[in-house]
Amino acid sequence: MAQAPPTEGERELALDVVGMTCASCVARVEKALKKQDGVIEAVVNLATNQATVRLAPGAAPFETLREAVRSRGYDLSIHVDEAEVARTQERAWVARLLLAWPLMAAVMAVEIIGGAAPWARWTEFALTSPVQFVAGWPFLRGAWAQARHRTSNMDTLVALGTLTAYLFSLWSLFSGGDLYFEISGFVIGFILLGKYLEARAKGRASEAIRRLLEMGAREARVLRDGAEVVVPVHAVVVGDLVRVRPGEKIPADGVVVEGASAVDESMLTGESVPVERGPGDDVAGATLVVDGALVVRATRVGADTALAQIVRLVAEAQTAKAPIQRLADRIAAVFVPVVIGLATVTFVGWMLATGNVREALIPAVAVVVIACPCAMGLATPAAIMVGTGRGAQLGVLIRGGEVLERSRAIGVVVFDKTGTLTEGRMRLEEVAGDEATLARAAAAEDGSEHPIARAVLEGARSRGVPVLAAEGFRAVAGSGVRATVEGAEVLVGRRTFLEAEGLEVPGWIAEEAARLEAAGRTVFWAGWGGRARGVLAVADALKPGAREAVRALHDLGVEVAMITGDARVTAEAIAREAGIDRVLAEVAPGEKAAEVARLQAEGKVVAMVGDGINDGPALARADLGMALGTGTDVAIEASDVTLIRGDLQGVVTAIRLSRRTLRTIKQNLGWAFGYNVAMIPLAAVGLLSPVIAGAAMASSSVSVVTNSLRLRRFRG
Repeated sequence: MAQAPPTEGERELALDVVGMTCASCVARVEKALKKQDGVIEAVVNLATNQATVRLAPGAAPFETLREAVRSRGYDLSIHVDEAEVARTQERAWVARLLLAWPLMAAVMAVEIIGGAAPWARWTEFALTSPVQFVAGWPFLRGAWAQARHRTSNMDTLVALGTLTAYLFSLWSLFSGGDLYFEISGFVIGFILLGKYLEARAKGRASEAIRRLLEMGAREARVLRDGAEVVVPVHAVVVGDLVRVRPGEKIPADGVVVEGASAVDESMLTGESVPVERGPGDDVAGATLVVDGALVVRATRVGADTALAQIVRLVAEAQTAKAPIQRLADRIAAVFVPVVIGLATVTFVGWMLATGNVREALIPAVAVVVIACPCAMGLATPAAIMVGTGRGAQLGVLIRGGEVLERSRAIGVVVFDKTGTLTEGRMRLEEVAGDEATLARAAAAEDGSEHPIARAVLEGARSRGVPVLAAEGFRAVAGSGVRATVEGAEVLVGRRTFLEAEGLEVPGWIAEEAARLEAAGRTVFWAGWGGRARGVLAVADALKPGAREAVRALHDLGVEVAMITGDARVTAEAIAREAGIDRVLAEVAPGEKAAEVARLQAEGKVVAMVGDGINDGPALARADLGMALGTGTDVAIEASDVTLIRGDLQGVVTAIRLSRRTLRTIKQNLGWAFGYNVAMIPLAAVGLLSPVIAGAAMASSSVSVVTNSLRLRRFRG
């Protein structure tokens, strides 16, 4: 849950947390913070490595909070730009990967070429040491921090297995025994790969917010002392009069005081048809003035604008996502102490039986080596690599293991309408009237840049109707257009526009208009010579394949809903055509995330599919956010899954592939853990030497990789 805003006198502190690797880390940091004087609430997010702390007046200073968290093995810093932090972490893991993998490849080459030759043994030691202590340093440091507080996590398991193999190999290097340097090196290499994939996925969340902020206007034409002054948008204050010309973005939320224009609000509302705005109408910042000039009085600026509220909603929705309980860490919490205990018992037992340190040490080392988490460390990244790679081939980009885990229980898929289920552009669907009605209406609309005018013109051309010459074109803001065609003044627009000009409306045309409106079409009238001659119906057409995608989702046992800001009549017409179960109509941009939350409150696991900026908060709030690759960058960055081709069948593919990949991860983890449980007793009683244990561990890793590679055969 997102935190409540601070009340008067309270303050909120955003902090970056260093050293967290699992859900238990989150609990420890939260507990440490909440114990400090004046801390009202502390929320720690594993996905962003960030803590939000609400403090009462006179609360403990930052240094006190930092020392409390440091005492638990972690660290705090004042929050800085998340995007830069994510990029820094990603670069750090890449650097360690580039150190570990070439060196381990060289170790394998030396082992094959040199065998047991002294030069080869010492070369293996020299090549593996940087991997163990430089590339693997984060795991060693994390394990030490956990050990100081008598706890354990995946870092402990990695450090225990790799150091045991490394130190035993170092001892064997001098005593003439077998070496296991490659075991420690490759374990670190594979775990580093998993950490890199995780960091790469985390780094995308903050990009959504940055792109949202870039969508607003950068400058404003402010009217001051009778002159038009261009100022940066942040200099606009409430009450300023701002002039906005055609093709420019409105710099702040406000009220129109002069002029009239169609305003493209699709980036906020998702509605594909520009809305007419005139004196007294509210307008939103960052929306686009299409075909007229406006003078707007600013009523909300900066953080209070609609765009800023959407930024806030995206941030809150991402923070509200519960940290995933990583299965490997939960296993490690129990498994590590058990392995240490078994190795100790094995050593003591053999000492009592033989009285020989070497005879006791070998089976004890075999226990630790066989328990080394190479297969466990491979289980998730191997499946994710293959699954996401196969997804990319099929046009589906999936962001990491958390996404896959959330997909397993999807119960309802919510589609945004405009640009997602539909094509996002108006198309002429039907004409009630003769050919002259369409020919003259197209001629009159030829001078307009309005999307509906373009739909009428394209519709006429596709039907082979010639577009006649027109003279005296004039747009009447909020009503329609007029032009002289073949000597007659032709009017195209709303019914009220024609009636105000004295045109008679025959009953049959009114009936046709009512029929088309009931079917969810947008209707415009055309007339000349004192009477209306017909109506033209335009609509945002359903995308090809939409019905098939909905049917396939039903076959998966998934409910399908549609969310839109459109009127209910229009929305229900599209829903009937697509076979959709549930319609959420007339939903304002800021309410889409709330609608998703309401579905979640009903106990449903929700996937949201969208393409617009206004979909960003809902995509982030949903358990699984899916964005069309043909949509906005903001929607794509706020989502968990990107459908590159914009094909709705990709939604079905994404869910099937995610479920299959998650099932593979669980199979891998089950095999890796089960293998350890089965093989440790054999090592403890001396039936497995460290050499055989190492080979068995390698075969376990091969099995995990082979199982993961089966995902390459996934067909969607």
